Amino acid sequence: MHRMRRRSTMIAAMMLAAVTGLAAFALARPDEAPARPSLSAAVPSAVTAVPTPPAGDPVALTSGELLPTSEPTRLEIPRLRVDVPVIGLGLQTDGTMQVPDDAETVGWYTRAPTPGSLGPAVLAGHVDYQGAKGTFAGLTRLQDGDEVRVTRADGLTAVFTVTATTRYPKNKFPSEAVYGPIDHAGLRLITCGGDFDSRTGHYEDNIVVFAALNTATRQPSS
Repeated sequence: MHRMRRRSTMIAAMMLAAVTGLAAFALARPDEAPARPSLSAAVPSAVTAVPTPPAGDPVALTSGELLPTSEPTRLEIPRLRVDVPVIGLGLQTDGTMQVPDDAETVGWYTRAPTPGSLGPAVLAGHVDYQGAKGTFAGLTRLQDGDEVRVTRADGLTAVFTVTATTRYPKNKFPSEAVYGPIDHAGLRLITCGGDFDSRTGHYEDNIVVFAALNTATRQPSS
């Protein structure tokens, strides 16, 4: 028990160290190179341990439904008429973070939990890409109670309910609230937003949609 707590505390600290790189990726123009998070600061997979706060009382495990670990394969957002494939976003050998290479595809950050398991799963997508409208261009239209569906490799679809849609200035990004440990299976949809600063070549804000697991379904066998 003590060994797991020490290990989880270390993972939580490493998660915060990696946040800056992920947040910077979400803010960058799609045709720019992503930020370069340190490989040594990368967050280990949540398969091995559940992150807990680095200080204070530990987060109580949720009494709600949790799913086993399984990679996401497809994202559906009915309000936005989104139905797109999901790929893994890891780190390249030079330490740069991978990004989707088209306007449509959404990426799951592979160093975060899988959608439906305990913790904040992170999906990132473009607001625009090389002149094309991105899949996440309409994130600000999502409202509390809207449904987000993530199909997984194990055949289950994790059904999330939106709890908040927010916009944060780059210099006030709430790392702990977005990436920190939580007591349920959560989901964060992240893209860039706000005004585009032509001097810096960046959007000024991040759009973050928070959602929580509601239920899970399985497609009937054909």
